[in-house]
Amino acid sequence: MSPATNDLPLKASQRTWAAQAAAFALGRWSPLDVFDAYAQRIARINPALNAVLDTRFTAAREEAGASADRWARGAPLSEIDGAVVLVKANIAVEGLPWHAGIKAYERRIARDDAACVARLKAAGAIIAGTVNMEEAALGAVTDNPWFGRTLNPWGKAGDALTPGGSSGGSGAAVAAGLCVMALGTDTMGSVRIPAAYCGVSGHKPGRGLVETGGVMALSTTLDHVGPLTRSARDLSAFLAALSGQPQRPQKGLTGLTIGRWRFEDELTCDPDVMAAFEIALARLDNAGARIVDVTPSHYAYGRSRRAGLLISEIEGARAHAAQLAETPEGFSEGLRKLLGWGAAQSADKVEAAYQLVRASETDAQDWFAQCDLVVSPVALEPAFAFGAPVPAGQADLTAFAAMAGLPATAAPMGLTPAGLPCAIQFMAPQGRDGLALRAASQFEMLAGGPLIPPGY
Repeated sequence: MSPATNDLPLKASQRTWAAQAAAFALGRWSPLDVFDAYAQRIARINPALNAVLDTRFTAAREEAGASADRWARGAPLSEIDGAVVLVKANIAVEGLPWHAGIKAYERRIARDDAACVARLKAAGAIIAGTVNMEEAALGAVTDNPWFGRTLNPWGKAGDALTPGGSSGGSGAAVAAGLCVMALGTDTMGSVRIPAAYCGVSGHKPGRGLVETGGVMALSTTLDHVGPLTRSARDLSAFLAALSGQPQRPQKGLTGLTIGRWRFEDELTCDPDVMAAFEIALARLDNAGARIVDVTPSHYAYGRSRRAGLLISEIEGARAHAAQLAETPEGFSEGLRKLLGWGAAQSADKVEAAYQLVRASETDAQDWFAQCDLVVSPVALEPAFAFGAPVPAGQADLTAFAAMAGLPATAAPMGLTPAGLPCAIQFMAPQGRDGLALRAASQFEMLAGGPLIPPGY
C-alpha cells in the first residue's frame, strides 16, 4: 500500500511521544494523521537509509483510524494509544517475515505476535513494520550480509557511519524520525550502543521485566527486549506497556548518590567522549546528586565481555542448530564460524564464562550498597565509518549490566567537536528500572533535550 498524503509536517519537535500524546488529547492532531506522516517519511527516507525492512501499512492505517476514534471519544486504551512503532526483525510481528537478519529464515512468516508486541498492540500502539539488524543479533555495526547496510543518520554526505548494533535499524529509524519508538534487543549493549551512536535514548530493562517469548533468541541468559525513543522522557510510558507495570512519576536528582564508574585505568576512552562524560558528571553534581567513585572487584572488562560473547555463541549455536544443519548456506560464513566456535567449547570454558556472569551480579550488589545509581559512558567512542576496525572494547561498558541483569538507560550527553553524538548510561539495581529512567529523563533536560541529526 502506498502511504496516504496529508499536510502534517511532523517536524523534529513533534516527534516525541509526549508532544504527540498531548496533541491527540487536545484534538490538534489525530493518530491517523501522524501515522500517515510517518509512512510518508519511511517512503521518502528509507530507500537511502535501509532501516525499515518490511511494513504492514494497510493494517496499521486501519489501527491508526481506530485509535483516532478512541482519542476523539476521550477513551484511549492507554497512555501510548496511537504511537507508531517499528520492531527489530528478530521479534515476531504477525504476518511479517521473522528472520533475525538470517537468510535461512527469510521466508518464515510469523503466525503470532511476540509477547512484547502483543502488549504494545493491546495498549493501542500502531506497529508499522520491522527494521534491519545484525545477522542473528551477533555484532555491533549493522552491516547485514543478506539485508544490507543500515546507515547512521548522523553521517555527512559521503560519510557512511555505522548506527551500531545489533539493533542498528532501531536506532537509525528513531533518529531519522521514521517512528516514535522502535523495539530492540540488548544482549551485551545492543539497544544502548545504537542509542549512543544515533543520538537517541534507549533502555535495557532489568532481567525478566519484559517477556522474551516470540523473540528469536541469541542468548536466553543475556537477551533483553527494550525501547528506543528520541526523548528519554518517553521511555517510561513504553516500558509500562511492555512490562505491564506502571512507572512512578518523575522526580529530581537531589539526594541521589551516583557512582562514577572509574574505568580509565583499564580502558582507553575517546578524549571527546571522556570530556563529555566529565561535563555530564558536573551537571549531575550541580543538580543535587552526590558523586562517588566505584570500581568493580570481579568484572574483568575484556575477559568478562569475551565471556558474554562466548555465552551468546554457545546459546546461539543451540538455538540455530537444526536450521544450520538443514541450510548452512543460509548463514553467512562469519556467523557459521562464530556459532561453530560456541558449539566446540569445552565444559570447563563454558562454566568459567557463566561464573563471570555470576561475578558481575556480586559486583552489582557491592556497588548498590554504596550508591543509588552507577554511570559511565555507553561506548568508549562515537560512531565510526563502515570498513574501519571495530573497537575491541566496544561493549566493555555495556556488557556489565546485561551480565548482572541490571536496568540500564542510555541518554545523549551531547555532540563531540566533530558533530557526533555520545551517551551516558544510568545503571540501577535490579527491580529499579524507574530509577534509571527517572535519572535519564532529568539528565536530558540538563543536557539540553533530544538531539536532531542535520537534515532530518
